[in-house]
Amino acid sequence: MTTVASESIRQAAAQLGDTSDTPRLDAEILMAHALGIARETLLLTLRDAVTPDGFEALVARRRRGAPMAYITGTRDFWSITLKVGPGALVPRPDSETLIEAALDHFGAKGPRTILDLGTGPGTLLLAALAEWPEATGLGVDISEEALAYARTNVAALGMASRAELRLGNWAEGVDARFDLVLANPPYIETGTVLPRDVAAYEPHQALFAGADGLDDYRILAGQLGAIVAPGGMAAVEIGSGQRAAVTALFAATGLDIESRCDLAGRDRAILLYHR
Repeated sequence: MTTVASESIRQAAAQLGDTSDTPRLDAEILMAHALGIARETLLLTLRDAVTPDGFEALVARRRRGAPMAYITGTRDFWSITLKVGPGALVPRPDSETLIEAALDHFGAKGPRTILDLGTGPGTLLLAALAEWPEATGLGVDISEEALAYARTNVAALGMASRAELRLGNWAEGVDARFDLVLANPPYIETGTVLPRDVAAYEPHQALFAGADGLDDYRILAGQLGAIVAPGGMAAVEIGSGQRAAVTALFAATGLDIESRCDLAGRDRAILLYHR
């Protein structure tokens, strides 16, 4: 029996109530994905749309806790759409704070060179390169799985001539200075209980950073001073309540330090300037 999409979405939203904070939105996105159209198009044609085969299977995956980005295979970030999946950290809107800070510093002229440490699927690097078309950049990550997605995204965005990717541990082996350094290191205390769609699916090495959540900041504290070019800046994401501790660690860089909040007013980034 044919089922109209609007009814299937209503039923799916009810089923996802215990899994998601946004069950209706999730149901709409999954329906649009199953139909191969944009969610905006779905909403305009919802009255006439018919539920396609495969929609229920997508809903079942979400009910089991799979991240929406892993189910659809994509996540929008800043002005770009990234391919993501198992082994890659899902980009979060909070991380756009780093791009906003860089835009405030460099303006339209932009940086010439960009380094993204812990690039994952290329999130910060490719967003920055999209913002400044004349720039080139390097993305480093310790995970070959994550870099596989980054390579796919570099190609899909037509940035192969501007973006280099490298397997590595933070800035080890990086022997140049960059106008803009970006990093979203793991900052969650090991043992913290996370939502199921994060804890059971996303890579733990991209999430957890020791008993106090600061292990990777300690590494970066010994590296950032040597890789930020004169006149340049670094923007490093932090977790809630970490501003004072990370600022103290980064004093060793010899760079000028500021902090920046996200749109919700929470401390989200430490900014370091080579004046």
